[in-house]
Amino acid sequence: MAKTQLGARVDDEVKKLAEARARDRGLSLGDYLSVLVREDADGLRQRGLDAAERFLAEHQDVFDEAEDADRRTPGAHAA
Repeated sequence: MAKTQLGARVDDEVKKLAEARARDRGLSLGDYLSVLVREDADGLRQRGLDAAERFLAEHQDVFDEAEDADRRTPGAHAA
């Protein structure tokens, strides 16, 4: 995978912490940042899916009513 160089300004303390954590994981600073971004993005996706699941569970009765109303009308219906 091609890599792009980034320039980011962070506090010295943040830089030192990031370098230490990267070392602890046996990663370069760039690879450590990549892991953090991927973990964050995956977490966002999972939180979105969890929120959608909660929404559907909380409002399932509304969807059931709408589906039942469609079945009571004459004519062809999609499966």
